[in-house]
Amino acid sequence: MDFSTQMNAADSARTSMQVESFNKALGGSKVQSQNLDKDDFMKILITQLSHQDPTAPMEDKEFISQMAQFSSLEQITNMNQQFTAMAERLNSSQAFNVLGKDVELMSSGQLIQGQVEAVTGGDFPQLLVNGNYYDFSTLHTVYNNKGESQL
Repeated sequence: MDFSTQMNAADSARTSMQVESFNKALGGSKVQSQNLDKDDFMKILITQLSHQDPTAPMEDKEFISQMAQFSSLEQITNMNQQFTAMAERLNSSQAFNVLGKDVELMSSGQLIQGQVEAVTGGDFPQLLVNGNYYDFSTLHTVYNNKGESQL
């Protein structure tokens, strides 16, 4: 159905502008990846197998080699996910170590000083200092009880 015959020129222009704006917003939020993952590798392999010449199919050695590469890629991807999870747990553990310590935090360009009153766990730990929660990543300096820097 052609909407341009049922809309006046101003409405048509406004609608076109809104559609273009919406499409730009969608395109801008899409993250383009330059890396191939295991799903991309599998799609390439399946495409290659489905479009091979039936009179000269892929040899066993080539197929086994590509499957081994796929398996290696999958294992590396799994290891990367496990390392990321381990790093998050270590970060959370480090956050609990500053409980009760005097700290300096850098938040929004301001240096905040105070004692860590509480710590939240999880992937992104929070520190309660002076009645406000701050991301653990904003931690700048940790002091021991004598006022000496530990970082």
